Amino acid sequence: MEPIIHSVILSLLLTLIAGKISIPMLRRFKFGQHVRDDGPSAHLKKEGTPTMGGIIFLIPLCITVLLLAQKNLDFVVVAVLVTIGFALIGFLDDYIKIAMKRSLGLRAYQKIIGQIVIAVIFAIFAYRHADIGSSIYIPFTTKKWDLGIWYIPFIVFVIIGTVNSTNLTDGLDGLASGVTLIVAITFCIISIFASVKASDEGLAYVAANYYNLGIFAGALAGSCLGFLRYNVYPAQVFMGDTGSLGIGGAVVALAVLLKMPLFLPIMGGIYMVESISVIIQVTSYKLTGKRVFKMSPLHHHFELKGMPETRVVTMFMIITVVLCLIGLLGV
Repeated sequence: MEPIIHSVILSLLLTLIAGKISIPMLRRFKFGQHVRDDGPSAHLKKEGTPTMGGIIFLIPLCITVLLLAQKNLDFVVVAVLVTIGFALIGFLDDYIKIAMKRSLGLRAYQKIIGQIVIAVIFAIFAYRHADIGSSIYIPFTTKKWDLGIWYIPFIVFVIIGTVNSTNLTDGLDGLASGVTLIVAITFCIISIFASVKASDEGLAYVAANYYNLGIFAGALAGSCLGFLRYNVYPAQVFMGDTGSLGIGGAVVALAVLLKMPLFLPIMGGIYMVESISVIIQVTSYKLTGKRVFKMSPLHHHFELKGMPETRVVTMFMIITVVLCLIGLLGV
């Protein structure tokens, strides 16, 4: 248990230190966020706030995991690589938009191709790994669902959907980092129990890998907590696509490696609802010319209805706590 507690503390401290060093540098290099004119008017004052802040907590996350992970490292190394892979896509997008002054960043097809490549490689790894395979846990039952070869396209869909949903959730100060903090703590608890169960069944290799995932989830929680120091309202820095795609990769890596992708719509319900709100908005407008929400993603709808930004973030975090408790009941 101590290494997991150490992972939370170490990643928290490293993130706090990284923030003190990185934020002034981001300001100096003028890596400021451009705020959309068609968004909530209250956001216009955020113009120029440093972005690309994902590096502040993702680097400490990786350092912490590599320092504290023990014995069998297969799962945790893959989790780190998936996180870095998606973070790099986000970093390129941020860099092109901000440093190279190209407002669109990466083209949509470039981003989706990069995401698909990472997702397919990860899905094939999981499918072919003897201790992961094509079976996934069904919430609130003791059964598994063997998808066979359909596991690969299903997992690719889950990965891309989750990563882009976390990206959409990053729209208010402290929202994506706060929600992910709660989800990471929940996966940390699940990883510990999964490790104990595997150990009781004599599966030492699997138990060690699950325990290392607990370290990874703990480090993710600690780094999100540290980042909140700089990201809560009024934010001193935004995580940018570097951070939002990175944490999406981290969360989905935990779910896939623990064979729990079906738990993501429960525990990551906020991610899912944010994404669905965009789909509904776009579909409705194209078919009828009318908007269902005042603005999408959903958090902006509540803002435009008069709810303060901090209250929206608090509400979404409370909902995530409840959803994660329900998810734990379903394990």
